[in-house]
Amino acid sequence: MRFGTFLPQGWRFDLVGIDPAEQWPTMRGLAQKADAGPWESLWVYDHFHTTPVPSEEATHEAWTLMSAFGASTERIRLGQMCTCMGYRNPAYLAKVAATVDHVSGGRIEMGIGGGWYEHEWRAYGYGFPDVPDRLRMLREGVDIMKQAWTTGTATLDGRYYRVDGAIVEPKPLQQGGIPIWVAGGGEKVTLKIAAQYADYTNFAGSLEEFDHKSQVLRAHCEDLGRDFDSITRSSNFNTIVAETEQEARERLDAVLARLRPHLGDERTARAEQEYLGSDGFGTPEQVVERLQKRAEHGLGYSIHYFPELAYDTSGWELFEREVVPALA
Repeated sequence: MRFGTFLPQGWRFDLVGIDPAEQWPTMRGLAQKADAGPWESLWVYDHFHTTPVPSEEATHEAWTLMSAFGASTERIRLGQMCTCMGYRNPAYLAKVAATVDHVSGGRIEMGIGGGWYEHEWRAYGYGFPDVPDRLRMLREGVDIMKQAWTTGTATLDGRYYRVDGAIVEPKPLQQGGIPIWVAGGGEKVTLKIAAQYADYTNFAGSLEEFDHKSQVLRAHCEDLGRDFDSITRSSNFNTIVAETEQEARERLDAVLARLRPHLGDERTARAEQEYLGSDGFGTPEQVVERLQKRAEHGLGYSIHYFPELAYDTSGWELFEREVVPALA
């Protein structure tokens, strides 16, 4: 199994209490630690407002961070889970990503999806198209990016995007273009887009749901003549690990105490259940056992969000020492 780690950027109230002037140094220091560790990749979210409720707490912009991380790390790959297609013109996004690929020495991943955070869409003036429209935008946008990165130009007279010889030079350093991660488990459209364009997929759910989505993806691949095994399947996990179950519970309680003033009791209770139900919660032995089962069902890449990371790296370091070597 391959491993990625999310870094705090504020979106999930994970920089609360840290002076804004110290937030970038905090993120940069963690990126450099990840770069020196066993992680294959680091990730941020592409959002502008905190979740699950908008607030005035910091949320740092994903692609700006991509460039900054690219310049301040040496080895680790850099991704977003996932870039919202509707937030940027796809030809412009292809240009940005190609530039950051050069800044980073060829280490960028493109996580891309249709988007979902309605409040954020409307607040920034993007409207909020219906799901079918957002997914059609995704398909057209991925087509444009794929053209741009492989040929240096893109042309599409689409329903949502129209570009006419948009030049993207220099092309990305990575031969064949930047790897594309199509995020989401929509069976009729998203997974079909993934079957056509993706190097990686990213979808969540129980093991049974993972198996079902995998079979849907396989069927789309067969319809398109694509090798199903050429696509790496990934999932994200909310992760809190500790030497004992009691310590894991105590760590979770500390996270919930930080969230409660912003989320309220009801949303905090939901967050608690999400952590307790995560394959990434518990002792290293428990997490290894669960992830091993996922691997047996075809999960090739797991990406882990550690809510404590800006405040306490000990759980992250325990995961590096005991979970990654057991499965890598």
